Formats: sequence, C-alpha cells, structure tokens
Amino acid sequence: MILVYTLAQLIFLPILFIPLTAAVLIIPKYRMRFLHRLGFGLKKEKENKNRKTIWIHALSVGEVTSALPLISGLNKEMEEVRLVFSATTTAGAELAQKLFHDKVDRFIPFPLDIPSVIKRFVHTVKPDLFILVETDFWPGILSTLKKQNIPTLLVNGRISEKSMRSYKRFRFVFKPLFASFHTLSMQNTKDKDNLIRLGVDHKQIETLGNLKYDTTLYSTSTKNQPLPFILPEYTQLFVVGSTHAGEEKTILQSYKQLKEKHPELYLVIAPRNIDRGRAIQRIAADMNLQANCRSQINAGGKDLFILDTIGELNLTYSHADYAFVGGSLVEQGGHNPIEPAVFAVPVLYGPHMNDFHEISEQLIQAGGAIKVQNHKELTMVLERLITDETYRQKTGKAARSFIHSQQGVIKRHLQLIRCML
Repeated sequence: MILVYTLAQLIFLPILFIPLTAAVLIIPKYRMRFLHRLGFGLKKEKENKNRKTIWIHALSVGEVTSALPLISGLNKEMEEVRLVFSATTTAGAELAQKLFHDKVDRFIPFPLDIPSVIKRFVHTVKPDLFILVETDFWPGILSTLKKQNIPTLLVNGRISEKSMRSYKRFRFVFKPLFASFHTLSMQNTKDKDNLIRLGVDHKQIETLGNLKYDTTLYSTSTKNQPLPFILPEYTQLFVVGSTHAGEEKTILQSYKQLKEKHPELYLVIAPRNIDRGRAIQRIAADMNLQANCRSQINAGGKDLFILDTIGELNLTYSHADYAFVGGSLVEQGGHNPIEPAVFAVPVLYGPHMNDFHEISEQLIQAGGAIKVQNHKELTMVLERLITDETYRQKTGKAARSFIHSQQGVIKRHLQLIRCML
C-alpha cells in the first residue's frame, strides 16, 4: 500500500505543484504555514539522552480539546518525559498554544506527508513514541515511524457509521494503515469490533474509554469562573454550542418564542465554524433579535451573543443553566455532550448524534440529557427546564454524576504509555 501511495505522489505532485504553489503565494495565511510544514525553520534542539520524547499530534480544534486531559496527565504524572506537540490546522495550533503553553516542551508544525520532509521531522524530533489523537491518518509518516521501530499509538479512536462505510469500501488502504499502529486505543467495544471487522488483529486493540471523561480531573475550570466578556443581566442562560448551518434558525425560533414569555432568559450561541458569526447575526436580525458577535465587540447584544471565537465555549458552558449540543439537528454526527455535562448542566441535542452515539444514549439513560426531534420538542423541553427548577437541577446533577462514574480513562492510558516507552 505504501508503495502505491508513494508512486501516486510521484505522479500527481508535479501536476499539482503549480496550482498549489500559486495558492500558497496568493493567500498569506497559508504561506508561512506551508513553508513550516515543509520543515523550513525547524531547528534541532540539544539532545538529552536521559529524557524520552513523546510526539503527540492532533488534527484540529476538536482533537486538541480531546488531548487536553492526556497531556495534562502526562505533564503531571510523567514529568521525566519530554512532550512535543503538533496540530494540522491553524485553529488547532493556536488553541494548543493557548491550552498547553505550560505543559508541552515544544510545539512544531505537522509535516507534509512527503518522505524527505517526514524523515527530516523525525530525525529532528527523535520521538520514542508517536501518539495520534482520534484521526488524521497519513500513510507516509506511519510507515516511516514503523520502519524506524518507533512505536505509534492511536488514542481516543472512534469509527462513525459514515467512516466505517468508507473504510470498508477502501479496505485495501485502511486495513494496512490501521495495522501499522503498534496499539490502537478505542473509545468503546463497538469501535473495537469495527476494526476487527476490517481485519485488524485484535491483539493490537485496547478499549480504554473516551479521554474527555477525564477533562475535569486535570482542568482548572470550575463552574461560574469569570467570563472574558460582558453579558446583559439575565436570570437563566441558555448556551448552544457547535452549531451548523440549518440549525440556528430552528434554535432561534424556539428561543424567541420562549423569551417573549420569559424575558429573563438569555442565549449564547457558538457556531462550529467561527466564520459563520455574521450569517447567524443576519438570521437573528430577520427575527427581530439583536445579536452581537464576540469578534466585533466584547459584550453581548440585547437578545443574544454569538461566540465566534476559539477556546471559549467550555468556559461559557460552566455558566449555563441548560445547553444544546449542535451538529445534531442536521446530519453532522453531533458534537461532544461531555463538555456541558461535567458542569452539572442539563444537555439537549437533536436526533443525529452518530459520532457520540454511545455517550449520548448513556446520558439519556442516566437522566442527564434529553433528545429532541424538532422545533416543537425543543421548545417544550426548554419550557419545562425554565419553569421547573427541581427538574433542571435533578437533570444537571444526573449528567455530572454519569460523567464522574466514567472517569479513570487517563490512568489507563498512562499505564499503557509507560509500557510502550
């Protein structure tokens, strides 16, 4: 498989060279990052043979967030280890610098998957272990690490139904790719079974749970820490996180209807794509709702605040009286319900939680979450949460209790990492 992949690079890279180079030169934000991913400016640090090095890589914002408890655990429990971190996207790299600045020894760009580039990065970093968080599989780097006998570990692995269909269709690509890992740590038994169905040896697979369950064990965030922005006075706060196009209109319809009855209610909405802030502002204006964007001003609008920034949603969840997790009213697979649940916040989401199916269903069974199908059900559930304080507190406490019952994931991962070093 790696031979075919390398031959494809030799054929297509020359063809794509001119358009890629033009795009990089034209778009300033890509220019330096592209050069850095080729290894320009990558400096070799003084080698310390007494410290082993772990290179941890995450794709973007979601994966960086998932990595937080693992990196915090490594920093606290394995101080003798040197940590190097990379992220593929600019947004992911910026969030990593913000979250891990005091926990990681070095930040580097992630190399382009070209043999000569990869070899330079591996030679410079000299990792004793490479950890990939959730996704971003590149045959070149995995093959190079395996050839150099550097163990590779996938953590927080998960396989959605959509991904499984692709993996089965291109089994000839993905089976050897997964097999190239020394160990694959999956979130649950369903993910493990999917890998076995692809033909991966069960001896390579561990089921150690979702890293995000342990976020609160290593996070300084507690409920109601000061927010970095100003909101109008409110009695109850509704926080909606990680929304996609097609969801905001439904949510704002319910919110407007409820706010007319409960003027003390206030909404903070955070789009998954922060570039969509202005679009949501226009949707709100069409409903006669006055909204401010965080990127424009440091204060909420009269009716709602659009959090079009990176890294502030989790803190905002800590102030919520109830929360809705986006990507679930439309077919986007949903987003992480653990983030609000750890703060004893009742969690709502739509019917499309495929990427977090097990967690979302267990939260419902525990009494900490409610699934809604449409605008009507969303309005009805919110009405009860607004008016029934006992129900609201009971649901929030059930959410937090369930998350606490699942903790211990980092301890299991650290045991595995110690064995691999």
